[in-house]
Amino acid sequence: MIICGLLVFPFFAQARRTDSQTETVTAQTAASYNLNVAVDEVILNFHAEDVHGLPVNDLKLSELSLLDKGRPPRKILAFELLRDYPIRAAILVDTSYSMLDHLAAVRAISSRYAQSLLRQQTDQAFVVDFGTRSQILQSWTSDPAVLAKAIGGATANEVSLLGSTTALFDTIYATCHYEFGKINHAASANFIMLFSDGEDDSSRVSLKQAVAMCQSVNTAIYAFHAEDAEAGSDGSRTLTQLALQTGGRVFHDDDSPAERYDDLRTIETDLRNQYRLIYTPPEVKHDGSFHRIMLMMPDRVEKLTVRSGYYAPMH
Repeated sequence: MIICGLLVFPFFAQARRTDSQTETVTAQTAASYNLNVAVDEVILNFHAEDVHGLPVNDLKLSELSLLDKGRPPRKILAFELLRDYPIRAAILVDTSYSMLDHLAAVRAISSRYAQSLLRQQTDQAFVVDFGTRSQILQSWTSDPAVLAKAIGGATANEVSLLGSTTALFDTIYATCHYEFGKINHAASANFIMLFSDGEDDSSRVSLKQAVAMCQSVNTAIYAFHAEDAEAGSDGSRTLTQLALQTGGRVFHDDDSPAERYDDLRTIETDLRNQYRLIYTPPEVKHDGSFHRIMLMMPDRVEKLTVRSGYYAPMH
């Protein structure tokens, strides 16, 4: 199934307004992960850790300070703790020629995730490979063996056919639009496990459009970048921007097996221990501008994983 081609898609709006206003944090169970919001409301998920790397799960709204484009929100509509969040994952594998030497590490990392951390009772994932175009190698499933087979069997087959061209942004956009866009993305923690050097030379959509689509379906990008992608290179900067603007992180695919597993556990901890804050921004303009978010935490929070902002809708 080809999921990239001529990518001229309308941005779709999020559903309807919630009338509830929550000033204190409440823990939600998996059965209660349902949410309707208006298009002019912002959903902000974040993960907080203490100095020991453990989740801080007792924050109160009164301890936080939020700025949207340098101004406080007009209204906080909801603030809640989401524990043991069910996870929906997209495993995106860059099979262009520049990634040939990294495919063994890609298979090891992604297969380890599927076989060790995916919870068959609650989680699902799918696998996509991409070069000039993208294709789904395995659709949504909770079966680790099926995912591992797709990961292991497909990455080496497309390299010689696709050459060195890469449509990274098209792939991210289409993945979020077609796959995360068709599920109840407020009922799960959604992320893209991206294996790439960050290079893109054939996409029809921009980084901004890809990020905006991720944000619209509440999906974070956790990128494993190739070891020969130099710090400060275009590819390295691209991966950093994708992660920061969607609330994810960047790892290295050349880490040791133990370090790789720690990276995967970090992703799981981030996603299964989240806060969700919904607010009305101080200024609502449908102009596509970037709204930088500043979320200040109490001193007992050592590390915060949160997206750097969001793009306003165009209409």
